[in-house]
Amino acid sequence: MNDQIKIALVDDEHLFLEGLSLLIARKKKLRVVMTCTSGSEFLNYLKKTPHHDFPEIVLIDILMKPMDGFELVDHLKKDYPNLHIIVLSSHYKTPIFGHMIKFGVSAFIPKKINPNLLYETIENVYRDGNYFTLENHKMLTSFVRSTSKKCHYESTEILSKREIEVLDLICSEYTNHEIAEKLYLSTRTIESHRHRILEKIGAKNTAGLTIYAMCNDLYTPDSKYYF
Repeated sequence: MNDQIKIALVDDEHLFLEGLSLLIARKKKLRVVMTCTSGSEFLNYLKKTPHHDFPEIVLIDILMKPMDGFELVDHLKKDYPNLHIIVLSSHYKTPIFGHMIKFGVSAFIPKKINPNLLYETIENVYRDGNYFTLENHKMLTSFVRSTSKKCHYESTEILSKREIEVLDLICSEYTNHEIAEKLYLSTRTIESHRHRILEKIGAKNTAGLTIYAMCNDLYTPDSKYYF
C-alpha cells in the first residue's frame, strides 16, 4: 500500500525486535521495511536502500553496542535530517530525555508503553514531525529546571519582538495556521519566522525551541497542565 508509513527498527535485543515487528505489523497503516540489531548495520542498510523502501520513521534503543543510540542519532541527524527518530528505551529518565530532545529526536517513549500509545506516537510523528506526551512535558520542565542556564543554545543573535511573540505561541502548541490568525499574518510568514528562530537558536525542533524559551525566561508552561 502506498499510504503505509514505512518504519525501521533498531535494537540489539533480538526477541524484543521480533516482538515489536510483529506488534507493528498488526496495523495496516504501518509497514516495517527494515530491522537491524546495531547502529552500524542500520547505517549500512540506509546507504543501499532504494527510495521506495526508505523508512520514514525509525525506532531505536539507546543502550546498544558497539554504537549506542546517542551516536546513532548524531549520525542520522547529520546524514538523514528528514528521517523521524523515535527513541524507544527502558532507560526512560529525565536527563536522557533532555539530551535526546536537544539532539532533535521526534519522540521519546518507554519500552513498556501501551501498544495503542505506540501506534498513536508513530502516527503523530508521521503527521506532525514530533509527539510528546504529558509525561514528556513534565520531564522537559524538570530537565530545564535541573540544568538551569546550562541548557542555553549557543546563539549570537537576538530574537526580535515579533519572533519572541511567535516563539511563545509555538511553545503553547499553536499550529502555524493558528498563529497566523492570532497575529493577522500569513501562514507562510509564520513558517519563515519559525525557520529563522530555529536558525538563530540552533535548535532542531519544537521541543528544542521550548527548552530555549524556558531557559531564557521567554516562556512559562501552564502549571495546571504540567503538574
